[in-house]
Parts: sequence; C-alpha cells; structure tokens
Amino acid sequence: MLTLTCPIKTPLHRIAVGPKLLALAVTSVALFQLQNLWLIAAIMAVVAGLHLAFGRAFARHAAAMLRPLWPFLLILGVWHGWTGEWATGAALAGKMLVAVALANLVTMTSRLEDMIALIERLSRPLARFGLSPRALAVAMALVIRFTPVLMEKTAQLGMAWRARSTRRANWRIMLPVSLMALDDADHVAEAIRARGGL
Repeated sequence: MLTLTCPIKTPLHRIAVGPKLLALAVTSVALFQLQNLWLIAAIMAVVAGLHLAFGRAFARHAAAMLRPLWPFLLILGVWHGWTGEWATGAALAGKMLVAVALANLVTMTSRLEDMIALIERLSRPLARFGLSPRALAVAMALVIRFTPVLMEKTAQLGMAWRARSTRRANWRIMLPVSLMALDDADHVAEAIRARGGL
C-alpha cells in the first residue's frame, strides 16, 4: 500500500480511514473464504465497476497500481497450469486481484496523515509495555516514505554499475545499497533529534 493518495476526489475521500480499513479487513477475510469461480468473477466485475464509477482517469490510475502483481499472477498461472488445477489458480488469482485492488482503493482515497494518526491511536495500549505509539507511527511513515526512495537509489546505483562494467551488478551492489540506507537512516535520526526527538 505504498500508493499515494489520488488527487482525483471521490466520495470515498470523505469517509474516515478507520471504517475503510475495517471494511477492507472484513471484506478480505470473507473474500478468501470463497471458492466459487463465478462468484469471484462477479465480485471482480463489481470492484472494476466501482473504480470506473469514479471516472476513467481514476480507474486508469488504479489499474497502474496493480502492475506489480503480474509476476505473482504469472507464477500462479504456471504452477496451476502444470498441476492441471486451472480453476483453483483462477480463483486464487481473482481473489488476489480483488484484495489488492480494494487495498489500493483505500490507500488512494485516504491521506497518509490520517493512517498514521489511526495507527497511533490503535497502538496506545502498547505504551504500558514501553512502546511509544508516536514512535511506531513515525516509523511507519518513514518506511512508506523511504521505500520508494531506496528503490530509486538502488536503480541509479545499478545504472552506474552498468555504465562502468560489462558484468551484471546483481549482488555486487548490495553492500553499497545497505551502506546508503544506513547513511540515510543516520541523517533522518539526526534530523529527528534536532527537532526534539519523539
């Protein structure tokens, strides 16, 4: 759920993040109990219709967020094709698509600040065990913010390697990437301490 909030406003933007996440959790649990392929296909059509109801631009944005799923769907297809269980594979792929599409829908229509505030509220009982709810919320925000940054820096390091060598970079760039991540974490920790810490 690393997607940023979609700038195209929908009625779902006005719903608080708590009820949306609760509905997502309940729907996901119910969805994975289903085995009927036709019912799963009908739910997929409803979810696609829900996205299209908010406009073609919104639906295109949501479809683009599903691109990272294709390797998993390919593996499912190959495995279930090899075992001859096409119906099981299709049902599992459909459930996965619906669950991720709904999770993306919640993320696209919720502000990150609202999600962080909800995590902070829900984790208050952990304070009696010495865990700071604020620290947990900030850690979540940092992971969400720095994952795309780290991926982009890794890609840049890979391009720099390819510009200087004919060999593939693969594992050879892992140490520089790790050191870069530690250096970024150190800079962020210094910035947080300079602003009074958590």
